[in-house]
Amino acid sequence: MLVLPKILLNLDVGISRPSAMLNKHEKIARPALGHFARTELAILGTSCDQIKQLAYRCIQQLADSFAIAYVDADHPGADRQTEAGPDPQSALTYGATIGFTDKIPHSQFEHSFIHRPRALGYERVEGHPVANSLQINSYLGSADLVLVNGNHFEAQGQVVVIDPAKPLTKKLGKLTQIKLVLLQTGVTEVPAEVKALLEPGVPVMALSESTRIIGWLRDYLLGRVPPLYGLVLAGGHSARMGQDKGLIQYYGQPQREHAHQMAQHFCTRTFVSCRADQSGELTDRGLATITDSFLGLGPLGGILSAFREHPDAAWLVLATDLPLLTDTTLAHLVQHRQAQKIATAFVGNDGSGFPEPLISIWEPKAYPVLLQFLAMGYNCPRKVLINSDINLLEAPAPVEFTNVNLPAEHQAVLAKLGKQ
Repeated sequence: MLVLPKILLNLDVGISRPSAMLNKHEKIARPALGHFARTELAILGTSCDQIKQLAYRCIQQLADSFAIAYVDADHPGADRQTEAGPDPQSALTYGATIGFTDKIPHSQFEHSFIHRPRALGYERVEGHPVANSLQINSYLGSADLVLVNGNHFEAQGQVVVIDPAKPLTKKLGKLTQIKLVLLQTGVTEVPAEVKALLEPGVPVMALSESTRIIGWLRDYLLGRVPPLYGLVLAGGHSARMGQDKGLIQYYGQPQREHAHQMAQHFCTRTFVSCRADQSGELTDRGLATITDSFLGLGPLGGILSAFREHPDAAWLVLATDLPLLTDTTLAHLVQHRQAQKIATAFVGNDGSGFPEPLISIWEPKAYPVLLQFLAMGYNCPRKVLINSDINLLEAPAPVEFTNVNLPAEHQAVLAKLGKQ
């Protein structure tokens, strides 16, 4: 099991550095993470047992669509790990992907991998390094939702239960972004001190209305799908072609600009991924660019450079050597996007059955996964897709994935388009 010293559970604790060092390195964009993940909700205002029951009901109903983690503290007689696997009261039993428990002297992660629960081990040894709060975040950051026992931990958003047996008088300071109010049986009014903290439109339901609560939570998660940005990969040297593939014209304009226009039909913002020496020319042509900051890594470097600048966006990635690609295929990709996976991709047309990485959507949760593969010495985006949890689609027209990397392939496509 992974055990952490309790003192490190205060996620607001930082590392003290001399002020002269604070601006030593270039600032980079940080993902919009909370205490545990991008989307987190603390449930508070009632007993720990009822909080757990509510969390488990939600997990059980939503686990087929979302990766959900649960954070709690140790309660005597519950959540005991056995040699046969997790205790029946473990969140993993109800479909959670990760369970995190403060066991008082230490903390414990339980992780579900392909529906097989397992414990991750990190024993606390005096005088040796231990996992810190940033590592806690890295474990839970892949979850679509982290449900938190708000009696013990804080989260960016709150689900507040109005329960006379557990008045909120001493917890009002924790109510920073109330998303939902639940009324315990027999309660009909929201107390004035809580009502004063509510934003307009915050729903109020009975705690017993499980179907409504789960429906609200599902809609809440679907409403937090990351924005989709476009990324046209144009930073290659086109050595095999003998000329810049992004400048070849199939439709009356450079292919990189044609791909940019297609991506704009589906994306909030669209960028051209390029080398530093290309940036000025592209900017002069009115194209927003992302200059490679991960050098010598091919397409992976372009994708990582995009995530480095905008880590909270999903990226629709297009190569410039696919002149037969149409809006119809891109629309199919976007319509079948599953933001709960790390990526959505098509099966390639090379007969291998492997995914095609350069007509694909990469979700924000893919960023640390890509970095992890890079750290292990792999710079192939396809290898990441093959070994990750993705949504793999059959292409409506596989011929559109025809790559043009050689002069002969260029001539063949021109002939196919009737433009030779």
